[in-house]
Amino acid sequence: MLQIVKIDKTEEFPKLIPEKLFIDFLYNHLGKYKDTKQDITKAINYVFSEENGKGGFIIIAMQEGKTIGGAVVNKTGMSGYIPNYILVYIVSHNGYRRRGVGKKILQRVLDECNYDVALHVEPDNPARELYKKMGFNSKYIEMRCKKKKPLFPPKITMR
Repeated sequence: MLQIVKIDKTEEFPKLIPEKLFIDFLYNHLGKYKDTKQDITKAINYVFSEENGKGGFIIIAMQEGKTIGGAVVNKTGMSGYIPNYILVYIVSHNGYRRRGVGKKILQRVLDECNYDVALHVEPDNPARELYKKMGFNSKYIEMRCKKKKPLFPPKITMR
């Protein structure tokens, strides 16, 4: 039987799966869309932050004591002009894909957030179809400018 659990307090983590194993699970099953373990850890730490405006929750899907899916949702602290939550990670175990696990996790996320959720998805990610079916639409095209460090810093001359 599928069990979907919400975690919003750090002490609830070890009861289901140790935090490190959940980070490894996300890293291993996000496939080509994964971030570094360090970035995954940052998103999880943000969930448990007590700083004003931060927080969120984690969803873990388990079957017969085995983790088969999960999600990490961060609060944005910007309700109104930007959705109050961002779905940072959502994943199903490789062996449980196309069985509705992702849909059930996503439905639980939406229920918890009252549908005020944003997410980023790569154009070639097949999960885009699920997101569309669940009510997501493309409101904007995201553009980013990453500041690069110069190879050779400019020389400063004193006059």
